[in-house]
Amino acid sequence: MAEQRREQVDARDPGDGEQGAVGRRGRRATPEEARAWEALVTAARRTVTDGLVVGTSGNVSVRVGDTVLVTPSGVPYDRLGPEDVTGVDLTGRQVLGALVPTSELPMHLAVYGSCDAGAIVHTHAVHATAVSVLVPELPLVHYMAGALGGPVRVAPYATYGTQELAEHVLRALDGRTGCLLQNHGTLTYGATLDQAYDRTAQLEWMCRLWLTASSVPGRTPTLLTEEQAAQAADRLRGYGQRR
Repeated sequence: MAEQRREQVDARDPGDGEQGAVGRRGRRATPEEARAWEALVTAARRTVTDGLVVGTSGNVSVRVGDTVLVTPSGVPYDRLGPEDVTGVDLTGRQVLGALVPTSELPMHLAVYGSCDAGAIVHTHAVHATAVSVLVPELPLVHYMAGALGGPVRVAPYATYGTQELAEHVLRALDGRTGCLLQNHGTLTYGATLDQAYDRTAQLEWMCRLWLTASSVPGRTPTLLTEEQAAQAADRLRGYGQRR
């Protein structure tokens, strides 16, 4: 299977033969990067299990120092192993692995370059994507919007993998830790991979909640005010166990 993956990479990125393919592998992953890669693969597989993506859609990344570990393009997550670690520096230059990084790399790098994100999760979640084609902003149907910084905006549509889409996402994320991508999906980030994933799950749940409530004939959902969402956000900062 490893040899098949090598052939896939050479077919997508031809050039210098076997010597070039080895060169693209870059340096060896550090122990910290290896542990982060294991967690990244687990999270990527979970997006499929939880129904947030289908096949190889969506992508996950984790920042370790000046290296960004990211899911590779077009490889099913259940086939990824320790030897498939894929990483780039903050300019996008590949420094780890031979597999081609996700096509959404510009979007991930733009977010890392604009804030102190430690991890990013991008999905094609059904309910969130449905909301993205209906409204320019997810209505404040639940106080968990406070966990994302307030009303969740929808980034205007642009072709996937482009710098244009990355710029739309940055504007939608201003003051937020998550956004919707019009006719596309979701993006959330956090200090940790667990936090980024939890925000993705919460966003999908809120979108499902709003779609469910707004579908009741003759009824209009009661919405929170931005002040109420802000108050919830303040309380959520102290939520959980203190370490």
